[in-house]
Amino acid sequence: MDIAIIELMNFYSIVVIRLFLAGLLGGIIGYERESMNRPAGFRTHILVCVGSSLVMITSQFIFEQYGQVVNIDPARLGAQVISGIGFLGAGTIIRDGISVRGLTTAASLWAVSCVGIAAGIGFYGGAIITAVIIYITLIVLKKMEEQFTKKKQLSLLNITTQNTPGQIGSIGCILGRHNIVIKNIDFINNDPENQVVIRFLIKIPGNVQKETIIGDLHEIKGVLKVFEE
Repeated sequence: MDIAIIELMNFYSIVVIRLFLAGLLGGIIGYERESMNRPAGFRTHILVCVGSSLVMITSQFIFEQYGQVVNIDPARLGAQVISGIGFLGAGTIIRDGISVRGLTTAASLWAVSCVGIAAGIGFYGGAIITAVIIYITLIVLKKMEEQFTKKKQLSLLNITTQNTPGQIGSIGCILGRHNIVIKNIDFINNDPENQVVIRFLIKIPGNVQKETIIGDLHEIKGVLKVFEE
């Protein structure tokens, strides 16, 4: 068999291995995101990883073909993937009230693109190890995070207060003093006498008593009533 044909077959066998490895690793991570009903799931992660891998394979091919003729930076296309994937990741980020969802999925897309780049250039060990770390982060560390957040309580507080400037800031200072996270704020105008009801969705640390919070809020000038739903 002609040597050129053998070399061509060897080259494309390497290409197939790199692309399929990228698809496999991206699919493993994407499956976890799909199981969590995230906007970017199984197929999206595969496409990102395989596409990134192809970019690096193409970069290597161009460098080997034309590197002796013109000055070529083989890392340039890969660098564009790393920066450009941010636009795709931004599409998975959703604002829900004052909280933000989708950051983990956006980060997993960016990390998967890096895995694809490593697989595409032939750095198999780095690609596989990174994919394992990403998967552990999404599965195991998520369970640890859930155990930690169970120690915090979500509560709805309704605060009836005079509708004067600075009241939200004063309330926020009290809540911040107790390390309370404000998840959402709703305004309910139900009193013509310059009063407003503000509904706070808050996350309370396990070591903070609700009675203490309510008592401190009552100390704010203009606060008329504080009650929990």
